[in-house]
Amino acid sequence: MFGSGPSTNDLHAGPELEQILREHAYRGAYLQLGVRGVLVVFVASTLIVVPPAHGSWLCFLILGLYVTWCVGLALWIGRTSPFASLNRYTSPFASLNRHGGSGPLKALWLGLLVDLAVLATLTLLTGLTAQESWTADILCNGLFVIPVLACTQLRTDICAAIVAATIAVFFAASWATMASNEEPWPSILLSTTALAALGVGAVGLTRIQRSRVLTIAELVGHRTSLLSELMSLEQRERRALSEQLHDGALQYVLVARMDIDELGPSADPVVRQRALQALSEATTLLRSSVAELHSTVLGHVGLARAIGDVARSMEGRGGLAVAVDASRWRDDVRTSADDVLFGAARELLNNVVKHAAAANVRIELSESDRVGILTVTDDGRGISTDKIAASQESGHIGLLSHQLRVVAAGGSFSIGPGETTGTIARVELPFEIVDNR
Repeated sequence: MFGSGPSTNDLHAGPELEQILREHAYRGAYLQLGVRGVLVVFVASTLIVVPPAHGSWLCFLILGLYVTWCVGLALWIGRTSPFASLNRYTSPFASLNRHGGSGPLKALWLGLLVDLAVLATLTLLTGLTAQESWTADILCNGLFVIPVLACTQLRTDICAAIVAATIAVFFAASWATMASNEEPWPSILLSTTALAALGVGAVGLTRIQRSRVLTIAELVGHRTSLLSELMSLEQRERRALSEQLHDGALQYVLVARMDIDELGPSADPVVRQRALQALSEATTLLRSSVAELHSTVLGHVGLARAIGDVARSMEGRGGLAVAVDASRWRDDVRTSADDVLFGAARELLNNVVKHAAAANVRIELSESDRVGILTVTDDGRGISTDKIAASQESGHIGLLSHQLRVVAAGGSFSIGPGETTGTIARVELPFEIVDNR
């Protein structure tokens, strides 16, 4: 998959597994940047404190180019990192940005070759141009940092190749500068052996990291599969219960209401009116329950209309104004994300009615590159991640269940305080078109 990440060919990889592997690869990239920064400081300090006898300008030119390369690579990684797009209020169940680039990860092995080439060049340049060079002797020790950089890779083969090249360069540089440094062969061989031992440890550590990451990815895959099965089962049960209420209890209530309407003038008008009012309220409640269990509108007229119906229902229940903007959503298609997005919108609106004390709610539904985007914003009292966690610990897991559904489907779910007041929740979910009408 990535140059520095484990291939997901070992697993039946889905979007969430790709995200986990990308996350770990970027963490390794950040560690590599930190260690490389130490290496840059080491090289610069060596050239300043123990300057070479000849060719100082060329050494500093190489150092300047090396620093420029390191800064450019760091900026590239920072700009394309999936972590950069995560809001600080994002739920712990939110997935990483699916559009996080993997290009810099493919260049990390090239960065290791640049590190190796710079140290080798400076060591040879300072060692061969002087009869005795402490600069070369010190710079050569910097090669011991390369295996540490290499073990941040999640690819054992790349780490092993870099380690082997580092050992070869160290031995060749020590041999080439042996005369100027008056270093005996036993010293060179012992130093090379120590570097080789460090390299073997680095390869072993990479192998352990790879195994752990793949194990985590596999466990997440099992969890996702179980969540998907649970979602399908719950959806079938909700649909069956909705049909039973609609075809059973609701029909009986409607028949009873018709029977009361057919009663003659001898019936007590007060009793008759009370019975009609009770049956009318029962009908409304049953229809509301049927709609909440399974929206028949969702399959017939689409996600935007279904969310609009829920919004109008919430307006009546909560005494608030709900505005729905679905101008950037194609309602002539049915997608694999409709059920999950509809459930998330309904749960978020329920939370606003119950807890937000809001006067206005805005729902935005849009689509971008086969990704459904749902945003629910209110002007209520606001919420924090601590309050969300406390609510979940006290047993209110409605929101949590929808977060898990979104993540299981390969999406992201974030919720937190709005820019000025209230709460903003955002759901992003990739989808496939299942019915083009």
